[in-house]
Amino acid sequence: MQSNLRTEIQRRRTFAIISHPDAGKTTVTEQLLLEGGAIRMAGDIRARKTARHARSDWMEIEKERGISVTSSVMQILHDGHCLNLLDTPGHHDFSEDTYRVLTAVDSALMVIDSVKGVEQQTKKLMEVCRMRHMPILTFINKLDRPGREPLDLLSDIEDSLDIEAVPLTWPIRRHGKFWGTYHLQKRELTRYESANGSIAIPDPDAPELDELLGSEADSLRFEIRLLEEAGASFDVDRYLAGTQTPVLFGSALNGFGIDEMLATFIKIAPPPLPRPTSSREVSPYEENFSGVVFKIQANMDPNHRDRMAFMRICSGKFERGMTVQHQRLSRELRLANATTFMAQDRVGADEAFPGDIIGIPNHGTIRIGDSVSQNEPLQFTGIPSFAPEHFKKAYLKNALRAKHLEKGVHQLIEEGAIQLFRPIDGNDYILGAVGELQFDVVSTRLLNEYNVDVLLTPLSYIAARWVEGSASDLEAFMKRNRHRLARDVDGTLVFLAESPYWLERIVDEWPKLRFHETKEHN
Repeated sequence: MQSNLRTEIQRRRTFAIISHPDAGKTTVTEQLLLEGGAIRMAGDIRARKTARHARSDWMEIEKERGISVTSSVMQILHDGHCLNLLDTPGHHDFSEDTYRVLTAVDSALMVIDSVKGVEQQTKKLMEVCRMRHMPILTFINKLDRPGREPLDLLSDIEDSLDIEAVPLTWPIRRHGKFWGTYHLQKRELTRYESANGSIAIPDPDAPELDELLGSEADSLRFEIRLLEEAGASFDVDRYLAGTQTPVLFGSALNGFGIDEMLATFIKIAPPPLPRPTSSREVSPYEENFSGVVFKIQANMDPNHRDRMAFMRICSGKFERGMTVQHQRLSRELRLANATTFMAQDRVGADEAFPGDIIGIPNHGTIRIGDSVSQNEPLQFTGIPSFAPEHFKKAYLKNALRAKHLEKGVHQLIEEGAIQLFRPIDGNDYILGAVGELQFDVVSTRLLNEYNVDVLLTPLSYIAARWVEGSASDLEAFMKRNRHRLARDVDGTLVFLAESPYWLERIVDEWPKLRFHETKEHN
């Protein structure tokens, strides 16, 4: 048992793909699925005249707008390895979903647009990765287009993201067009418009380089020597520590560089890693099963109005029908109908191992952050909710749909995309979100999935803070600030600030209270 468990863990890689919007992340995802044989054709999501869309973008609003608004889980087999790939939304307005996904993976693939370089959302995602010391492999995309100089892109990564960038491949241009790449470690040339594979060039001074590249050969030689003399060498330990990122170049739209990137990733990325709990660190090699829920998704199958809990297996082996302890509810939970994912498509899972993501049908008893385990009570930590920055009040256009509104809002809240606040005085539905586009998603999904037509009107609040303190201090605080107070779905007291001035003033006036920007799921 232990030998088989170790073998299965070592062949797994669980990772997220992160990027700024339009860097080509979803195209990279499709090419990885193509490499793994999961799909037969990589769809160009810009081709609106075709019926094909990115496999990972399965919601109607994603297909209409051509953007990812929710994370997707895909499991593929490649070269004897099992890859659990989590495609994340790139847009800032859906970043909270991305942040939670990053708590469930062991490494990340960062996609950067060679034309634009490092962009704002990439910087924010990098901050989350850095907090977790996460290993990151970088793929610089869109080399088929005129873009920034490679050295400039490396400097941009190092200066903007505070991480050492070490190229493993190097782009070559000839007559102003992308010719291919040179692998700095393997010393091989790979031509962009050739299906003949790579050409070994053991010595960059060899005349074969001149025959292939003509006048560009000397430029490549100069750049190779410059990188060898002035650049850092790739160090797998520094990569695993999250202080160095290996960099590869390519064009996802045409599949160039994807195979090399995937082979490199499988070789250097870590297998499933230990996970922290409130009491100790849990090793994936422990025989007792444990897992943590990091995402809830409602209505993946519109015909059944289902809710699915995404669980990261942290230790032990999952077997269909096994019984575990649901720690928050202190009761047994039978895992009878678990599934594995290919975006919205699901396959029944008879067994799964640490690093795998399984789906558990949820009937309202499972929440984000819930932990399950055998024999020992374990509460996994580090899955946060972030204070919303945008607020709207929900009005029903048809008062007879009130119960449907309540059901729809609470199920969407379970996903963590929006938050619901009910005023201390009043029955209003106040919705809070990290980004404005979340409200469009909510109103669209309420209409499409629950037949509830709502009007969302802006509120003047600019921030929410969860409030903690002694009973006497909280009572005094509530008496003086009732009109700015609400409770979230857990009943936790929340202060709603109308301006930065009021937020700062309240924090100063009540030094014994704690005002939190994040709230951990537990």
